Amino acid sequence: MLIYNVTAHVEHSIEQTWLEWMEQEHIPEMLATKKFIKTKIFKIITDQDTGGVSYSAQYFCENREQYKGYLKENAPILRQKVQDKFGEQILFFRTELQLIHECS
Repeated sequence: MLIYNVTAHVEHSIEQTWLEWMEQEHIPEMLATKKFIKTKIFKIITDQDTGGVSYSAQYFCENREQYKGYLKENAPILRQKVQDKFGEQILFFRTELQLIHECS
């Protein structure tokens, strides 16, 4: 399993709008690509004042080929939508995580 992790630093003034947009628009669009099987959003807890709030959105793929397909076929369009809607009010840091071991 591979997880596409997108950390977003969101300005306080748009936090609720961004969360609603993620839940109502962006995540459904990501899942509609058929490249991801589920998503999770985490709020990053910190004592530091960073001038905003940070979230980790995780998109789960069954394999690396699906992720590569997303990057080639879907990412440019979906990233542009985010840019058009929120501009510089959000900073992103993207990572690729490979699941090595999972305990229940």
